[in-house]
Amino acid sequence: MSFEKLSKKINLDLVKNTSLLTKEQADYKTARDEELKRIITGEDQRFLLVIGPCSADNEKAVFDYAQRLAELQEKVKDKVFIVQRVYTNKPRTNGDGYKGMLYQQSPDEEVNLIRGMVAVRKIHRRVLTETGLTTADEMLYPENFELVSDLVSYHAVGARSVENQQHRFVASGIDAPVGLKNPTSGNLSVAFNALHAAQRSQSFIYNGVEVSTSSNPLSHLILRGGLDDCGRIKPNYHYEDLLEAAAMYNKESFSNPFVLIDTNHDNSGKKYLDQIRITKEVLTNRAWNPQISKLVRGLMIESYLADGRGEGGSQEYGQSITDPCLGWDKTADLVNYIHQNV
Repeated sequence: MSFEKLSKKINLDLVKNTSLLTKEQADYKTARDEELKRIITGEDQRFLLVIGPCSADNEKAVFDYAQRLAELQEKVKDKVFIVQRVYTNKPRTNGDGYKGMLYQQSPDEEVNLIRGMVAVRKIHRRVLTETGLTTADEMLYPENFELVSDLVSYHAVGARSVENQQHRFVASGIDAPVGLKNPTSGNLSVAFNALHAAQRSQSFIYNGVEVSTSSNPLSHLILRGGLDDCGRIKPNYHYEDLLEAAAMYNKESFSNPFVLIDTNHDNSGKKYLDQIRITKEVLTNRAWNPQISKLVRGLMIESYLADGRGEGGSQEYGQSITDPCLGWDKTADLVNYIHQNV
């Protein structure tokens, strides 16, 4: 067993210098990030929508999507604040399959991680500077946070990572919202343990340096469903599930109680069209119960240009190659529905 070095030690500053923000662009991002923070704290009552492709597999299609989404954001901005999913790292349960733009800049290219680092920064910067939307990405590897820390506005810790102490501790040092998903088992106690860690100061070794974090009061829970012991889908977006999450928040003095509902994954069983039904049920539950309305103030939706998922390289332009997504027409209709019903 051994590690084979494929490159010299990577100079992260050189990589970041390929796509830095100008002062004007950085100031714009800061202003929009402050809006997002006020939504998490409840000072701004707009509804948060983290939406976009399952994976950012094609720069042209992702940018086409971003342009359409930016126009939609302008129409609903009085009630809905949109952050685009630009997910450049994808977890693979057994290590096989497309791992994201960091690995392959398009699915038919060879793996090149250094070129991927440049591509990841380029797509986040391009969406921000050319459409005005800020972006979300999954913190699949805690060390990679530094790669996009100046470009990404919302960080998600996935169901397979949320039990990892390094992810929890790094989340505690991020000055931006971090959504912590419940694990694949659906166990909320695990998710709240992660939230406890993220909202406390931590000391640990990070990228070879001893660090201490200040804590992250903007960290919060994402409900994405799970699987029971028999492998059956166990969603957690229903009325009783939301009341359970509220009760668990109330057991401890967490800062800024906030829940985001992931409408795909084990909540939908990856039946992408069910995201429409789930969204409507969540909004109905908010309207029915003020406690739920106060806590559940956002949705995560997987959508792209074309419906569904391509198989075996036969996907349409703008169609997901990982989890199936809503196409654009259904997306626009759903965002308008959200705008009318929050």
